[in-house]
Amino acid sequence: MFERQLPVRPDLDQLKHQAKDLLRDARQGDLAAIAELRERLGADFDPASAKLADAQRALARSYGVPSWPRMVIACRMVDAIWRDDVEAVRQLVLKQPRLLHEMARGTKQCNWGPPMSYAANLGRDAIIRMLHELGATDLLRALDRASLQSRIDTARLLHELAGRPRPSIGCLGGPAYTLSATGTELMFELGAQVFDDQGKSIAPVDVVLETDSRKPANKHRILEMYVQHGCSLPDTPTMAVHRGRIDLLEAHLKRDPQLLSRTFTHEEIYPPELGCHDEVLTTQGTPLAGGTLLHLCVDYNEIEIAEWLLERGMNPDTPAAIDTNGFGGHTALFGTVVSQPNFWMNHLNLERVAPFTQLILDRGANPNARASLRKQLHPGYAPKLDVSLHEYRDVTPLGWGQQFRAKVFVSQPAMDLITAHGGEQ
Repeated sequence: MFERQLPVRPDLDQLKHQAKDLLRDARQGDLAAIAELRERLGADFDPASAKLADAQRALARSYGVPSWPRMVIACRMVDAIWRDDVEAVRQLVLKQPRLLHEMARGTKQCNWGPPMSYAANLGRDAIIRMLHELGATDLLRALDRASLQSRIDTARLLHELAGRPRPSIGCLGGPAYTLSATGTELMFELGAQVFDDQGKSIAPVDVVLETDSRKPANKHRILEMYVQHGCSLPDTPTMAVHRGRIDLLEAHLKRDPQLLSRTFTHEEIYPPELGCHDEVLTTQGTPLAGGTLLHLCVDYNEIEIAEWLLERGMNPDTPAAIDTNGFGGHTALFGTVVSQPNFWMNHLNLERVAPFTQLILDRGANPNARASLRKQLHPGYAPKLDVSLHEYRDVTPLGWGQQFRAKVFVSQPAMDLITAHGGEQ
Protein backbone atom coordinates (compact mmCIF):
# COMPACT_ATOMS: atom_id res chain seq x y z
CA MET A 1 0.00 0.00 0.00
CA PHE A 2 2.78 2.41 0.89
CA GLU A 3 5.50 1.08 -1.40
CA ARG A 4 8.29 3.53 -2.11
CA GLN A 5 11.17 3.37 -4.57
CA LEU A 6 14.63 3.76 -3.12
CA PRO A 7 16.65 6.23 -5.21
CA VAL A 8 19.62 4.94 -7.16
CA ARG A 9 21.80 6.91 -4.76
CA PRO A 10 19.87 7.11 -1.48
CA ASP A 11 20.69 9.94 0.91
CA LEU A 12 20.90 8.74 4.52
CA ASP A 13 20.29 12.19 5.98
CA GLN A 14 17.17 12.58 3.88
CA LEU A 15 15.92 9.17 5.00
CA LYS A 16 16.49 10.13 8.63
CA HIS A 17 14.35 13.23 8.09
CA GLN A 18 11.63 11.11 6.46
CA ALA A 19 11.55 8.80 9.48
CA LYS A 20 11.27 11.76 11.86
CA ASP A 21 8.48 13.25 9.77
CA LEU A 22 6.61 9.93 9.79
CA LEU A 23 6.92 9.71 13.58
CA ARG A 24 5.77 13.31 14.07
CA ASP A 25 2.78 12.87 11.78
CA ALA A 26 1.72 9.66 13.51
CA ARG A 27 1.93 11.26 16.95
CA GLN A 28 -0.18 14.16 15.69
CA GLY A 29 -2.88 11.79 14.57
CA ASP A 30 -2.28 11.88 10.82
CA LEU A 31 -4.34 8.96 9.48
CA ALA A 32 -2.01 8.20 6.56
CA ALA A 33 1.04 8.05 8.84
CA ILE A 34 -0.78 5.84 11.34
CA ALA A 35 -1.93 3.54 8.55
CA GLU A 36 1.63 3.27 7.26
CA LEU A 37 3.02 2.30 10.66
CA ARG A 38 0.35 -0.34 11.09
CA GLU A 39 0.89 -1.59 7.54
CA ARG A 40 4.58 -2.19 8.30
CA LEU A 41 4.60 -2.99 12.02
CA GLY A 42 1.30 -4.80 12.56
CA ALA A 43 -2.38 -3.92 12.65
CA ASP A 44 -2.39 -3.69 16.44
CA PHE A 45 0.55 -1.26 16.63
CA ASP A 46 -0.23 1.66 18.94
CA PRO A 47 0.95 4.92 17.31
CA ALA A 48 0.79 6.68 20.67
CA SER A 49 3.73 4.58 21.84
CA ALA A 50 5.73 4.96 18.62
CA LYS A 51 9.43 5.69 18.89
CA LEU A 52 11.91 6.86 16.28
CA ALA A 53 13.19 3.30 15.87
CA ASP A 54 9.65 2.20 14.96
CA ALA A 55 9.33 4.89 12.31
CA GLN A 56 12.75 4.03 10.92
CA ARG A 57 11.88 0.33 10.72
CA ALA A 58 8.57 1.07 9.02
CA LEU A 59 10.22 3.44 6.56
CA ALA A 60 12.91 0.91 5.64
CA ARG A 61 10.28 -1.76 5.01
CA SER A 62 8.28 0.63 2.81
CA TYR A 63 11.36 0.86 0.59
CA GLY A 64 11.68 -2.92 0.48
CA VAL A 65 14.63 -3.03 2.90
CA PRO A 66 14.18 -5.43 5.83
CA SER A 67 15.49 -3.16 8.60
CA TRP A 68 16.79 0.30 9.34
CA PRO A 69 20.35 -0.92 10.09
CA ARG A 70 20.38 -2.61 6.66
CA MET A 71 19.20 0.66 5.12
CA VAL A 72 22.09 2.49 6.75
CA ILE A 73 24.60 -0.03 5.39
CA ALA A 74 23.06 0.24 1.92
CA CYS A 75 23.44 4.01 1.94
CA ARG A 76 27.06 3.75 3.04
CA MET A 77 27.83 1.09 0.43
CA VAL A 78 26.26 3.02 -2.41
CA ASP A 79 27.88 6.27 -1.34
CA ALA A 80 31.32 4.64 -1.19
CA ILE A 81 30.90 3.20 -4.70
CA TRP A 82 29.84 6.57 -6.09
CA ARG A 83 32.89 8.17 -4.49
CA ASP A 84 35.09 5.36 -5.86
CA ASP A 85 36.29 4.72 -2.30
CA VAL A 86 37.80 1.24 -2.64
CA GLU A 87 38.82 0.98 1.00
CA ALA A 88 35.41 1.97 2.35
CA VAL A 89 33.72 -0.69 0.22
CA ARG A 90 36.34 -3.25 1.29
CA GLN A 91 35.76 -2.58 4.99
CA LEU A 92 31.99 -2.90 4.65
CA VAL A 93 32.34 -6.27 2.91
CA LEU A 94 34.98 -7.58 5.32
CA LYS A 95 32.69 -6.82 8.26
CA GLN A 96 29.68 -8.44 6.58
CA PRO A 97 30.77 -10.77 3.73
CA ARG A 98 27.12 -11.44 2.80
CA LEU A 99 27.03 -7.94 1.31
CA LEU A 100 29.00 -9.30 -1.65
CA HIS A 101 25.92 -11.17 -2.84
CA GLU A 102 23.05 -8.94 -1.64
CA MET A 103 21.63 -6.05 -3.60
CA ALA A 104 23.73 -2.96 -2.97
CA ARG A 105 20.65 -0.98 -1.95
CA GLY A 106 19.48 -3.68 0.44
CA THR A 107 16.31 -4.59 -1.43
CA LYS A 108 15.34 -8.06 -2.62
CA GLN A 109 15.22 -6.94 -6.25
CA CYS A 110 17.33 -4.21 -7.80
CA ASN A 111 18.32 -3.84 -11.42
CA TRP A 112 21.59 -2.16 -10.40
CA GLY A 113 22.49 -5.37 -8.60
CA PRO A 114 24.99 -6.35 -5.88
CA PRO A 115 28.03 -4.14 -5.17
CA MET A 116 30.09 -5.39 -8.14
CA SER A 117 27.23 -4.89 -10.61
CA TYR A 118 26.43 -1.55 -9.02
CA ALA A 119 30.06 -0.50 -9.48
CA ALA A 120 29.92 -1.65 -13.11
CA ASN A 121 27.11 0.83 -13.78
CA LEU A 122 29.50 3.61 -12.80
CA GLY A 123 32.71 2.24 -14.31
CA ARG A 124 34.43 1.77 -10.94
CA ASP A 125 37.07 -0.68 -12.15
CA ALA A 126 39.26 -0.67 -9.02
CA ILE A 127 36.27 -1.55 -6.86
CA ILE A 128 35.32 -4.31 -9.28
CA ARG A 129 38.79 -5.85 -9.12
CA MET A 130 38.77 -5.70 -5.33
CA LEU A 131 35.32 -7.27 -5.02
CA HIS A 132 36.34 -10.00 -7.45
CA GLU A 133 39.32 -10.80 -5.26
CA LEU A 134 37.00 -11.00 -2.23
CA GLY A 135 34.76 -13.52 -4.00
CA ALA A 136 32.01 -11.58 -5.79
CA THR A 137 30.32 -13.85 -8.30
CA ASP A 138 28.02 -11.54 -10.29
CA LEU A 139 30.49 -11.02 -13.12
CA LEU A 140 28.04 -11.67 -15.95
CA ARG A 141 25.37 -9.48 -14.43
CA ALA A 142 27.96 -6.76 -13.97
CA LEU A 143 29.02 -7.20 -17.61
CA ASP A 144 25.42 -6.67 -18.71
CA ARG A 145 25.13 -3.53 -16.57
CA ALA A 146 28.39 -2.10 -17.89
CA SER A 147 27.33 -2.58 -21.51
CA LEU A 148 23.88 -1.15 -20.75
CA GLN A 149 25.52 1.98 -19.34
CA SER A 150 28.05 2.21 -22.21
CA ARG A 151 30.94 1.55 -19.81
CA ILE A 152 32.88 -0.25 -22.52
CA ASP A 153 36.28 -0.49 -20.83
CA THR A 154 34.61 -1.79 -17.69
CA ALA A 155 32.67 -4.33 -19.73
CA ARG A 156 35.91 -5.56 -21.32
CA LEU A 157 37.47 -5.92 -17.87
CA LEU A 158 34.51 -7.97 -16.62
CA HIS A 159 34.59 -10.16 -19.72
CA GLU A 160 38.24 -10.95 -19.00
CA LEU A 161 37.60 -11.62 -15.29
CA ALA A 162 34.73 -13.96 -16.24
CA GLY A 163 37.01 -16.00 -18.53
CA ARG A 164 35.83 -14.53 -21.85
CA PRO A 165 32.49 -16.36 -22.01
CA ARG A 166 30.17 -16.32 -24.99
CA PRO A 167 27.57 -13.57 -24.44
CA SER A 168 24.29 -14.77 -22.98
CA ILE A 169 21.06 -15.05 -24.99
CA GLY A 170 19.68 -11.79 -23.62
CA CYS A 171 22.89 -9.78 -23.70
CA LEU A 172 21.57 -7.34 -26.34
CA GLY A 173 18.57 -6.40 -24.21
CA GLY A 174 20.35 -4.05 -21.80
CA PRO A 175 22.02 -1.90 -24.46
CA ALA A 176 18.74 -1.94 -26.37
CA TYR A 177 16.85 -0.51 -23.40
CA THR A 178 19.28 2.38 -22.91
CA LEU A 179 19.89 2.67 -26.66
CA SER A 180 23.60 2.16 -26.09
CA ALA A 181 25.10 1.78 -29.55
CA THR A 182 28.58 1.21 -28.15
CA GLY A 183 27.26 -1.42 -25.75
CA THR A 184 25.49 -3.18 -28.61
CA GLU A 185 28.61 -3.01 -30.76
CA LEU A 186 30.68 -4.55 -27.98
CA MET A 187 28.22 -7.41 -27.49
CA PHE A 188 28.44 -8.24 -31.19
CA GLU A 189 32.22 -8.03 -31.01
CA LEU A 190 32.17 -10.56 -28.17
CA GLY A 191 29.99 -12.92 -30.16
CA ALA A 192 26.35 -11.97 -29.56
CA GLN A 193 23.85 -13.41 -32.02
CA VAL A 194 20.48 -12.24 -33.32
CA PHE A 195 19.27 -15.86 -33.59
CA ASP A 196 19.33 -18.62 -30.99
CA ASP A 197 20.68 -22.10 -31.68
CA GLN A 198 17.29 -23.15 -33.10
CA GLY A 199 17.23 -20.25 -35.56
CA LYS A 200 14.65 -18.20 -33.68
CA SER A 201 15.13 -14.44 -33.80
CA ILE A 202 16.27 -13.03 -30.44
CA ALA A 203 17.24 -9.53 -31.54
CA PRO A 204 15.39 -7.27 -29.07
CA VAL A 205 13.87 -5.03 -31.73
CA ASP A 206 10.80 -4.62 -29.53
CA VAL A 207 12.96 -3.16 -26.76
CA VAL A 208 14.60 -0.70 -29.15
CA LEU A 209 11.21 0.49 -30.40
CA GLU A 210 9.41 0.53 -27.05
CA THR A 211 12.06 1.78 -24.62
CA ASP A 212 11.46 5.11 -22.94
CA SER A 213 14.92 6.25 -24.06
CA ARG A 214 15.05 8.76 -26.91
CA LYS A 215 18.41 8.78 -28.69
CA PRO A 216 17.62 8.77 -32.42
CA ALA A 217 21.16 8.39 -33.74
CA ASN A 218 21.88 5.47 -31.41
CA LYS A 219 18.54 3.86 -32.21
CA HIS A 220 19.34 4.01 -35.92
CA ARG A 221 22.80 2.50 -35.40
CA ILE A 222 21.47 -0.36 -33.28
CA LEU A 223 18.78 -1.32 -35.78
CA GLU A 224 21.32 -1.24 -38.62
CA MET A 225 23.65 -3.47 -36.60
CA TYR A 226 20.81 -5.95 -36.16
CA VAL A 227 20.21 -5.95 -39.90
CA GLN A 228 23.92 -6.37 -40.64
CA HIS A 229 23.94 -9.45 -38.40
CA GLY A 230 20.98 -11.04 -40.17
CA CYS A 231 17.88 -9.57 -38.54
CA SER A 232 15.03 -8.92 -40.98
CA LEU A 233 12.97 -5.76 -40.51
CA PRO A 234 9.73 -5.03 -42.39
CA ASP A 235 10.00 -2.68 -45.35
CA THR A 236 7.39 -0.18 -44.14
CA PRO A 237 7.32 3.62 -43.85
CA THR A 238 7.08 3.44 -40.08
CA MET A 239 10.13 1.18 -39.84
CA ALA A 240 11.98 3.56 -42.14
CA VAL A 241 11.32 6.29 -39.57
CA HIS A 242 12.49 4.03 -36.73
CA ARG A 243 15.68 3.36 -38.70
CA GLY A 244 16.19 7.02 -39.61
CA ARG A 245 16.30 6.05 -43.29
CA ILE A 246 15.13 8.97 -45.42
CA ASP A 247 16.28 7.05 -48.49
CA LEU A 248 13.75 4.34 -47.72
CA LEU A 249 11.05 6.94 -47.14
CA GLU A 250 11.84 8.45 -50.54
CA ALA A 251 11.22 5.05 -52.13
CA HIS A 252 7.95 4.62 -50.23
CA LEU A 253 6.78 8.08 -51.29
CA LYS A 254 7.45 7.28 -54.94
CA ARG A 255 5.37 4.11 -54.63
CA ASP A 256 2.61 5.75 -52.58
CA PRO A 257 1.91 9.44 -53.36
CA GLN A 258 -0.65 9.45 -50.51
CA LEU A 259 1.98 8.51 -47.94
CA LEU A 260 2.13 11.99 -46.39
CA SER A 261 -1.57 11.91 -45.51
CA ARG A 262 -1.70 8.29 -44.39
CA THR A 263 -2.34 7.25 -40.81
CA PHE A 264 -0.91 4.11 -39.25
CA THR A 265 -2.27 1.58 -36.80
CA HIS A 266 -0.50 0.68 -33.59
CA GLU A 267 0.52 -2.63 -35.14
CA GLU A 268 2.07 -0.88 -38.14
CA ILE A 269 4.16 1.28 -35.82
CA TYR A 270 4.97 -1.55 -33.38
CA PRO A 271 4.93 -4.83 -35.37
CA PRO A 272 3.75 -7.72 -33.17
CA GLU A 273 5.83 -10.14 -35.25
CA LEU A 274 8.89 -8.41 -33.81
CA GLY A 275 7.66 -9.01 -30.27
CA CYS A 276 6.08 -5.59 -29.77
CA HIS A 277 3.32 -5.07 -27.23
CA ASP A 278 0.08 -3.16 -26.74
CA GLU A 279 -0.42 0.59 -26.41
CA VAL A 280 0.15 0.56 -22.63
CA LEU A 281 3.44 -1.34 -22.69
CA THR A 282 4.93 0.84 -25.41
CA THR A 283 6.36 4.02 -23.92
CA GLN A 284 5.13 7.14 -25.64
CA GLY A 285 3.58 10.46 -24.70
CA THR A 286 0.63 11.51 -26.85
CA PRO A 287 -0.92 8.32 -28.31
CA LEU A 288 0.64 7.27 -31.60
CA ALA A 289 -1.97 4.73 -32.71
CA GLY A 290 -3.70 6.14 -35.78
CA GLY A 291 -1.08 8.85 -36.20
CA THR A 292 0.87 10.00 -39.23
CA LEU A 293 4.59 9.78 -39.81
CA LEU A 294 4.83 13.30 -38.39
CA HIS A 295 3.20 12.17 -35.14
CA LEU A 296 5.78 9.38 -34.96
CA CYS A 297 8.65 11.80 -35.58
CA VAL A 298 7.55 14.07 -32.74
CA ASP A 299 7.57 11.39 -30.05
CA TYR A 300 10.80 9.84 -31.29
CA ASN A 301 12.66 13.14 -31.65
CA GLU A 302 13.21 12.60 -35.39
CA ILE A 303 13.35 16.27 -36.35
CA GLU A 304 15.35 15.74 -39.54
CA ILE A 305 12.70 13.39 -40.89
CA ALA A 306 9.95 15.78 -39.74
CA GLU A 307 11.57 18.58 -41.73
CA TRP A 308 11.81 16.27 -44.76
CA LEU A 309 8.11 15.40 -44.52
CA LEU A 310 7.04 19.03 -44.26
CA GLU A 311 9.33 20.12 -47.09
CA ARG A 312 7.60 17.57 -49.32
CA GLY A 313 4.22 19.06 -48.61
CA MET A 314 2.91 17.24 -45.59
CA ASN A 315 0.04 19.08 -43.93
CA PRO A 316 1.04 19.68 -40.27
CA ASP A 317 -2.65 19.57 -39.34
CA THR A 318 -3.32 16.08 -40.68
CA PRO A 319 -5.20 14.48 -37.78
CA ALA A 320 -4.76 11.04 -36.32
CA ALA A 321 -7.49 8.53 -37.09
CA ILE A 322 -10.50 8.51 -34.78
CA ASP A 323 -11.32 5.15 -33.18
CA THR A 324 -14.74 3.58 -32.66
CA ASN A 325 -15.02 5.27 -29.24
CA GLY A 326 -14.41 8.72 -30.65
CA PHE A 327 -10.84 9.12 -29.45
CA GLY A 328 -8.12 10.43 -31.77
CA GLY A 329 -8.19 13.21 -34.30
CA HIS A 330 -5.24 14.98 -32.69
CA THR A 331 -2.62 16.72 -34.81
CA ALA A 332 1.13 16.41 -34.37
CA LEU A 333 1.10 19.67 -32.38
CA PHE A 334 -0.54 17.79 -29.49
CA GLY A 335 2.49 15.49 -29.43
CA THR A 336 4.89 18.38 -28.98
CA VAL A 337 3.05 19.31 -25.78
CA VAL A 338 2.95 15.80 -24.26
CA SER A 339 5.77 13.49 -25.33
CA GLN A 340 8.41 11.04 -24.17
CA PRO A 341 11.26 13.45 -25.02
CA ASN A 342 9.58 16.01 -22.74
CA PHE A 343 9.72 13.46 -19.92
CA TRP A 344 13.49 13.29 -20.13
CA MET A 345 13.92 17.04 -20.59
CA ASN A 346 11.92 17.65 -17.42
CA HIS A 347 13.22 14.66 -15.44
CA LEU A 348 16.86 15.59 -16.04
CA ASN A 349 16.31 19.35 -15.84
CA LEU A 350 17.84 19.84 -19.27
CA GLU A 351 17.67 23.05 -21.27
CA ARG A 352 14.01 23.47 -22.06
CA VAL A 353 13.30 24.23 -25.69
CA ALA A 354 10.57 23.18 -28.10
CA PRO A 355 12.04 22.82 -31.62
CA PHE A 356 9.23 20.58 -32.89
CA THR A 357 6.58 23.02 -31.71
CA GLN A 358 8.38 25.88 -33.45
CA LEU A 359 8.81 23.86 -36.64
CA ILE A 360 5.17 22.82 -36.85
CA LEU A 361 3.80 26.24 -35.98
CA ASP A 362 6.10 27.86 -38.55
CA ARG A 363 4.52 25.54 -41.13
CA GLY A 364 1.07 26.89 -40.31
CA ALA A 365 -0.27 24.40 -37.76
CA ASN A 366 -3.56 25.36 -36.12
CA PRO A 367 -2.84 26.18 -32.45
CA ASN A 368 -6.50 25.60 -31.57
CA ALA A 369 -7.18 22.24 -33.17
CA ARG A 370 -9.44 20.05 -31.04
CA ALA A 371 -9.46 16.35 -30.30
CA SER A 372 -10.46 13.78 -27.69
CA LEU A 373 -7.72 11.57 -26.27
CA ARG A 374 -7.27 8.93 -23.64
CA LYS A 375 -4.02 7.80 -22.14
CA GLN A 376 -2.74 5.15 -19.76
CA LEU A 377 0.94 5.36 -18.85
CA HIS A 378 3.30 2.40 -18.82
CA PRO A 379 3.14 0.65 -15.39
CA GLY A 380 6.89 1.13 -15.04
CA TYR A 381 6.20 4.74 -14.06
CA ALA A 382 4.38 3.61 -10.89
CA PRO A 383 4.31 4.45 -8.03
CA LYS A 384 5.48 8.00 -8.68
CA LEU A 385 2.98 8.74 -11.44
CA ASP A 386 -0.72 8.05 -11.89
CA VAL A 387 -0.76 5.25 -14.49
CA SER A 388 -4.51 4.69 -14.59
CA LEU A 389 -6.51 5.37 -17.76
CA HIS A 390 -7.67 8.98 -18.17
CA GLU A 391 -9.88 10.56 -20.80
CA TYR A 392 -9.57 14.09 -22.16
CA ARG A 393 -12.56 15.25 -24.20
CA ASP A 394 -12.57 17.98 -26.85
CA VAL A 395 -9.27 19.60 -25.84
CA THR A 396 -6.91 21.91 -27.68
CA PRO A 397 -3.14 21.33 -27.54
CA LEU A 398 -2.98 23.74 -24.60
CA GLY A 399 -5.90 22.04 -22.89
CA TRP A 400 -4.21 18.67 -23.42
CA GLY A 401 -1.09 19.90 -21.66
CA GLN A 402 -3.01 21.70 -18.93
CA GLN A 403 -5.16 18.70 -18.07
CA PHE A 404 -2.62 15.90 -18.56
CA ARG A 405 -2.15 14.15 -15.20
CA ALA A 406 1.59 13.43 -15.48
CA LYS A 407 3.11 16.90 -15.77
CA VAL A 408 6.61 15.53 -16.25
CA PHE A 409 5.57 14.70 -19.84
CA VAL A 410 4.36 18.24 -20.53
CA SER A 411 6.56 20.87 -22.21
CA GLN A 412 5.99 24.34 -20.83
CA PRO A 413 8.11 25.91 -23.61
CA ALA A 414 5.81 24.21 -26.15
CA MET A 415 2.76 25.61 -24.40
CA ASP A 416 4.33 29.07 -24.27
CA LEU A 417 4.99 28.97 -28.02
CA ILE A 418 1.46 27.84 -28.76
CA THR A 419 0.08 30.60 -26.55
CA ALA A 420 2.21 33.14 -28.41
CA HIS A 421 0.66 31.90 -31.66
CA GLY A 422 -2.88 32.46 -30.42
CA GLY A 423 -3.50 29.13 -28.75
CA GLU A 424 -6.30 28.86 -26.22
CA GLN A 425 -7.34 26.21 -23.72
